[in-house]
Parts: sequence; structure tokens; C-alpha cells
Amino acid sequence: MSIEESTTPKHFIREIIAKDVAEGKHGGKVVTRFPPEPSGYLHIGHAKAICLGFGMAKEFGGVCHLRMDDTNPVKEEAEYEESIKEDIRWLGFDWGENLYYASDYFEQLHGFAIQLIEAGKAYVCQLSQEEWRDYKGSPTEPGKESPYRNRSVEANLDLFKKMTDGELDEGPHVLRAKIDMVSPNLHLRDPAIYRILKVPHHRLGNKWSVYPMYDFAHSLSDAIEGITHSLCSLEFEVHRPLYDWIIEQVQAFPSKQYEFARLELGYTVIGKRNLKELVEKGLVSGWDDPRISTLAAFRRRGYTPESIRNFCETIGLTRFKSLTDIALLEHSIRGDLNAKVSRVLGVLDPLKVVIENYPEEKEEILEGINNPTNLDAGTRDVPFSRELYVEREDFMEDAPKKFFRLTPGREVRLRYAYFITCQEVIKNEQGEVVELRCTYDPETRGGNAPDDERSKGRFIGFPRGMLFRQRFASMIGYLPRKSR
Repeated sequence: MSIEESTTPKHFIREIIAKDVAEGKHGGKVVTRFPPEPSGYLHIGHAKAICLGFGMAKEFGGVCHLRMDDTNPVKEEAEYEESIKEDIRWLGFDWGENLYYASDYFEQLHGFAIQLIEAGKAYVCQLSQEEWRDYKGSPTEPGKESPYRNRSVEANLDLFKKMTDGELDEGPHVLRAKIDMVSPNLHLRDPAIYRILKVPHHRLGNKWSVYPMYDFAHSLSDAIEGITHSLCSLEFEVHRPLYDWIIEQVQAFPSKQYEFARLELGYTVIGKRNLKELVEKGLVSGWDDPRISTLAAFRRRGYTPESIRNFCETIGLTRFKSLTDIALLEHSIRGDLNAKVSRVLGVLDPLKVVIENYPEEKEEILEGINNPTNLDAGTRDVPFSRELYVEREDFMEDAPKKFFRLTPGREVRLRYAYFITCQEVIKNEQGEVVELRCTYDPETRGGNAPDDERSKGRFIGFPRGMLFRQRFASMIGYLPRKSR
């Protein structure tokens, strides 16, 4: 497929992939991945990355891997893994047989680390974190070499084995890549690639005492899986030189990283760390609290997966940081629900209406349209009788000229029913309106739109759960929390 053949909006990632496919790069294959860390629930920002990774793979006949980046046992839990899978499926994507874990590659990653040591490209450093901050330098000052940087390969191999075997304590002993301590990119100043963590892994138990750092595991996991287009948000741009260096040093599959601007949504807290703090401090009721921005929360609020996918496609993809107005997301859900959800009418603040010239024992079943934008949604039965209820705010006793709802002496249509005219207002001892006495015109049955001169202005809803202002059922509050 060429970019010219695509009917979807153009963006630079799509153009890059289309060009690679056209030129036969990697045999024309497209393999992407979504690599979340299972340390929390996914949020609306992740939806952008999910739609991009899975969407590009589908569009170009490739596959998208789901890979859990489970390299930090301190933060990760099986609950988060299951929530990630549920959210991705809910959005409408499926990884099929391509579910992987970074922990699946721990043996290979450990072997790559030994390979770097043997090539003189990695060493065990014993500086504390405080000491290393001084050695690392700053963006305006070069770093200086660790006093352990030039120890022998044999000594480094021995120390790394002791780290692996759990013979050394957490803290000062880390394995560092030997790159360039005066590089303007701080990520190339001998970054740590392995550290000691004597914490059980939720999948592997106590098998390992050392764990790979993110940049090391991320780049090589991509290479192991043959990822052709590693799509990341823009904050990883400065990590790309390290990503390329690691792959080049071990001569692994040449995965290539491409960055795009992350989603920033107005009036919305998105960062996983911030959301986790809200949950852990009890400031919200859980990861699916409708007030926060997790996908579980949006699902509970009644958002549809189609609306979120449409939103992600609408905002597009650039390399420039920008703030997206939350109104665009709300517009997306309204547009999606408008085309598919049946209208539901209900009276929230009822006012009794008695149709005096309607037979007391009679009841009619009228026809109401379920969705005026989708006639295939069919109709529903609407009962009509002598005693009805309307929304209190749809009546005004002393109405201004442009009030086209129910008022004494003025005719108005009840939706799907008849024209009625208010003849008398009944009040209680406190002077509050408690009942309206009306008459109806039996020749005016039916009506779903104000297309009659007699119904100038608005319709009002009426009995037994009807509401003048039509609302989407799923937007009236939120769905109850599912049992766990």
C-alpha cells in the first residue's frame, strides 16, 4: 500500500512506513509494538499510542505486539497486566498470539550484557548515586570518568557474576555501558544498564537478583522481536542515540525508533504517576473513578471505544507539543452516541397534567422514534392517558413572549402525541403550582418535529418517564462499578 492509496489522513509516521514498505525494507514487513509497564492502569494518552501501533500494523498488513515491560518488580503487579489487556481489547484491538514480556528475554538480555563486558563496552561501577551525580556532570559541564571505568574485563565479569548470584547488596554496584562521558547527550554518559534488585518478580519469583534498565531492555526487546517501527512518544527522542548504540554493539536486528508528540489534554491529569498518587492516597475511589482519565474510567462513564478511536484519528500525529481541548473529546463521544444510541425521555421534576376532555378510562399507545438520525433503530411504544406528567420547567405561568413551551392559553404539542392547551392552573396553600388542567385536540395525533405552525417553537415531553430535553442514556451519570 502506498500513502497515496490510503483514504485516512496523512501523518509523518504513516508516510515513513508507506515509504519503507514501497522500498521493500525488511522484506516489506511491518511489525510494531505497544510496550506498557504494568505499574498502573492505562489512560487516555495511552490510547493514542495503542491506536497508532495497532492501526499502522493493520493498515499495512503487519502485526502489532503487546509486550509488558516488566523490568521493575518494585512497581509491577499482575492486576495491572490484566487491566492493560482488557483496555486494549475494549478499544477494539487484538494482539493474537503476539503477547510478550520483557522478562521472557532476561536470559538473552543478561547474555548481551556479558557480551558488552567482554568487548570492553561495559563495566561494574561502585559509585553511590550521590557520587555518580557529581561524576555525570550537567548539560553545560562534561562528566568525568568513574574510577572503576578501566578495570579489567575479568574483574568486571567476576563482579557482574556476584551481582547476578545475589552476593552483593543493592545500591552502589551497577553495570554501566562505557560510551562517552563528555557527550552533550547525558543519556550517553555511561548509563546504567543493570542494577541489583532483591525483590521477587511477580512472574519469575526470586529467580533474578539483577534487572535490566529500561533503555537496555527496551531496545534489545525490540530487536529480539524484529520490531521494524518502534513508535514512542517525543520524550524518548533523547534516548534514541542510546537505543541505536546498544543495538549496534550487540549486532542485533536493526529496529528503528520514531517519536511523536504525546497527548496533552486540557483540564485533565494524564501522567500515570499522578494518577497512581490519586488512587493510593484515596483521593479517588479507584482506577476506574469516573473523574480521572484512565480508559477504565472513560468506559465506566459511558464512552465508547469508537469515540476514543475517532478522537485519536482526529487529533492527528505531529512532532510538536500541543494542548488538545477536552471539548474535542466530548464532541467525539457526542457524535458517536448520536448515531447509535436510542433516545430516552424522562421527567426529573414532575408536574401533573390532567387532560379534561380525554376519556378517563382510555389509554393510547403512540409511536416514538428511537433515534431520529438512524431510522433503522425502530420505534417504541409511548402510552398516553388522561393524567400525565411533564417537566416542571417546561411550564411557566407568566411567560415572556419568546417562551414557546406550556403556559396558560397557549397551545403546544406533546412529543409523539397531541396539541394541548393549558386552561387552568391549580396551586397549593403555599402558592406552588401542583397541577395543570388542559384540553387536547384529538385531530392532531402524532408528530416528531415542530413542522406545524401551531407548534411554533419547542415540543415538550410528557408522561411516565418522558423528558423534554432528550439525553443519551449512557451520559446520565455513570455505570456502576463492576464486581471484582
